[in-house]
Amino acid sequence: MKLFFRQAGQGQPLIILHGLFGSSDNWFSLSKIFAEKFTVYTVDQRNHGQSPHSDDFNYRLLTEDLEEFLNEHSIVNPLVIGHSMGGKTAMNLAIKNPKLIEKLIVVDIAPKAYPVHHDRILDGLMAIPLPAVSTRTEADRILMEYVPEIDVRQFLLKNLSRNVQGQFEWKINLTALNDHIEEIGAGMQYTGVYNKPTLFVNGSKSNYILPSDNQLIVDLFPLVSLQTLDTGHWVQAEKPAEFTQTVLNFLRH
Repeated sequence: MKLFFRQAGQGQPLIILHGLFGSSDNWFSLSKIFAEKFTVYTVDQRNHGQSPHSDDFNYRLLTEDLEEFLNEHSIVNPLVIGHSMGGKTAMNLAIKNPKLIEKLIVVDIAPKAYPVHHDRILDGLMAIPLPAVSTRTEADRILMEYVPEIDVRQFLLKNLSRNVQGQFEWKINLTALNDHIEEIGAGMQYTGVYNKPTLFVNGSKSNYILPSDNQLIVDLFPLVSLQTLDTGHWVQAEKPAEFTQTVLNFLRH
């Protein structure tokens, strides 16, 4: 699958992968900072952003998509940052084919299976009657019944776009995501060890990485550094300056 991406800067390649319901747009500001030192590729994963839609959706496919992206663009020894779902994709490729990635940065996700916990969000998004909705405020009012947090709703509603008729439509493949909700929480798909420098950055107010996960992380990524910032799950959005500095400090060594 040919993934949509944005490219900026010069230097060693740095790939950035967004999380579930996200897109390359979410990383626009941070990618400009990283582009001062690296060639940055912010990628839309399948069924997200401007990348193609597919009825199929699982981590093996996401991993193969990333592998294909590296080959297609002749990207050698990249540094890879992945948040949440993007972090799981990056971890899977690092384990499957360690030689493809020089350094790995995983943001607030562990290499384990998670129970289904996005069902309420999906129910809310699917309750918005597109294309009958005429304003974002109208869509937000409906979503509010399912997602009380205004910042999360604003993030989710960035997936609305208007078609040539001026009607709202989803950038994400909402049907496929809903059909494969259990796949989103799946554990690692490949066996092995990634024996290269790895950084895990988690949020202290997030429950995605627990102290009990540390041994599993070390077992799969022996050269790991663990950093915790005072944030929730969207570490890079809540503390962008601290996150950027943490990443740059890691990449310097």
